[in-house]
Amino acid sequence: MVMCDYFSAPGDEAALRVLDRPGGPDPSVFDVLPLKGFDPVVVMARLEAIVTGCDDAQASARPRSGMLMSTPPDPERGLVMSVSDTLQRALASASEERLAEASGPLAEIEELRGDRFSAEDALGVLRLLSGLARRAESGGMRLYCWWAL
Repeated sequence: MVMCDYFSAPGDEAALRVLDRPGGPDPSVFDVLPLKGFDPVVVMARLEAIVTGCDDAQASARPRSGMLMSTPPDPERGLVMSVSDTLQRALASASEERLAEASGPLAEIEELRGDRFSAEDALGVLRLLSGLARRAESGGMRLYCWWAL
């Protein structure tokens, strides 16, 4: 399964430092949320569409949405991709009610359905992502994903 560790960093340069160490972001340095299989391009764009009310194409086209930060890509060390600022703000400001409303549609995303991902599972993930986004916002940081096979 694909490893997807979401984390916050003060900027792109700091985020790329996760590639200096095998195994992804160090939890003693970064605020890290491991989410295996939570693809930073497709799943996160779908999530953005769900929580902001836009369509998938709009979410995918937003600046920093699943943008590859580590160039050239090095599959052995993993890749770093950005999370859109729009999704970060939406998650950071989402109420518990909004997260609950989004959990059903998130559980229905095709890329997650094969893992027996329920609406209850989705709500738990949304709460964790929302917490990560809130901490990032309060610290003036941005969200990223370290992706590796």
